[in-house]
Amino acid sequence: MLITYADQFMEAEKPTLDTFTTFFNHRLRTTFSLVHLLPFYPYSSDDGFSVIDYQQVNPIVGSWQQIGELNLTTRLMFDFVCNHMSAESRWVKGYLAGQQAYDAFFIALPPATDLASVTRPRTSPLLTPFTAQDGSTRYLWTTFSADQVDLNFNNPHVLIAVIGVLLHYLIQGADYIRLDAVGYLWKEVGTRCIHLPRTHLLVKLFRAICDEVAPGTVIITETNVPHKDNISYFGNGRDEAQMVYQFPLPPLVLHALHNGSSRALRHWAAGLETGSGDTTFFNFLASHDGIGLNPLRGILPEAEIIRLVRDLESEGALVS
Repeated sequence: MLITYADQFMEAEKPTLDTFTTFFNHRLRTTFSLVHLLPFYPYSSDDGFSVIDYQQVNPIVGSWQQIGELNLTTRLMFDFVCNHMSAESRWVKGYLAGQQAYDAFFIALPPATDLASVTRPRTSPLLTPFTAQDGSTRYLWTTFSADQVDLNFNNPHVLIAVIGVLLHYLIQGADYIRLDAVGYLWKEVGTRCIHLPRTHLLVKLFRAICDEVAPGTVIITETNVPHKDNISYFGNGRDEAQMVYQFPLPPLVLHALHNGSSRALRHWAAGLETGSGDTTFFNFLASHDGIGLNPLRGILPEAEIIRLVRDLESEGALVS
């Protein structure tokens, strides 16, 4: 697996994917059988993960023609950023303009709503004020940033629209569908709003659609959380994700190298259940997000995790 941004290889006056495809075919094709193109859609922030239009290709990158040409020589993983989209998107703008087609596409709550129980991956406010065309202020749910507005899956029209995006990706040749930040899809005030039963039902639905429309498509879930929650996205082994990221592996390797001991890594690996014959782990050592340490919880004592962070920070590591 090669993971790359679609604009990481460039030449003057050429779509970046033309350059990448030429380089890949000459230098990398015999090494990598699968390419994960990080979000290549028009975006407004977060290195592509604040998508303006799910169904278009960023003109700097090229077009769906360039995606198809790369797909001739390698399998491709597409990011499906299904939890949220850009505040600059047509959907958000239509909602704020009061267009009926986008009514209740996003989650508006009174600013005084008690959301203290909600699991937060960021320190930014959970509710962000937006001014609607009628002059009213809407406080919209924004899990990750003020520019990334969460979709309201409680609205069946949102679900239908999102399924349309999924089908479009399958038509365009996605061999793997990476469900980004999928654990946060369903919201219920008064709960942690992560890994809720209806979130798992949505993953089951996406899997059923892929199995019916494009058999062999692999769904991989991105849930940077403790191991027990992470593997819950295997479902019964046949009805949710075929693959989940092996999130404890990168920090455990880092811990082993830093401490000069693989004891914790070996102990964890020895007790690892590999799942059914239809599921497997996606093993990696780092990603575009760096190395997440949250998955160490439950594997290493909290004091040891904190010590690792402090030691690495003193050595010049960047810690968020």
